Amino acid sequence: MLAVNNVTKRYRRVLANDQISLEVPSGVTAILAGPNGAGKSTLLKCIMGLLRFEGTIHVDGHHNKSLAAKRLSGYVPEVPQMYPLLTVAEHLELVARLYSVADWEAKAERLLERFELADKRTKLGSELSKGMQQKVSICSALLPGPRLLLLDEPLIGLDPHAIRELKLTLAELRADGCSLLLSTHILDSIDDIWDVVLVMQNGRFIAEITPGLLAERGVDLETMFFTLTENSSAAGAEAP
Repeated sequence: MLAVNNVTKRYRRVLANDQISLEVPSGVTAILAGPNGAGKSTLLKCIMGLLRFEGTIHVDGHHNKSLAAKRLSGYVPEVPQMYPLLTVAEHLELVARLYSVADWEAKAERLLERFELADKRTKLGSELSKGMQQKVSICSALLPGPRLLLLDEPLIGLDPHAIRELKLTLAELRADGCSLLLSTHILDSIDDIWDVVLVMQNGRFIAEITPGLLAERGVDLETMFFTLTENSSAAGAEAP
């Protein structure tokens, strides 16, 4: 579903993504894990076509900036972006009309109920807390029924009920064949929802972790992650 090939992104002298390549097949949940500044958010923005980059990105065979690719993709940014003078319901209506979602009112209502936003439908974006804005952002990304869903630190700011519902939703999407790419640096929050973890540091992938690899090594994800990143940092510091 998602194919990223040799993507490089520079911010002037800062190399944020360095020759990144990855594939996320249908029905697979991939995690981007790494310390702050590793390049995770930049990569997600490149995939969504929000940044210029070198290399190629395709969604189900379509160039990532094409209309066909955008119709297949959903995105939950790290910082929710809401129109301050639109209500919660109006945000969902806007998304529905942009994506030509059929029977969107019923779908929106189910999402509002699931994420405990039904009583907030008339609230303006400017009146919502960070956690509520995050819930609206999630509902907006889910409403069109994406086949590729990108999430950047989606659990931050959510209450326990919303965290549970989001994890259940992601499991349902994966079972339905949706491709999921989720960025996080809080590893204990994603223990039960991943198929592969791609460890990033200094704009590059330094390792790929699978459940089978953890079982083979007899360690948990957090232990392996810190071993990899700390060894990589030490090697970089010793390099001439």
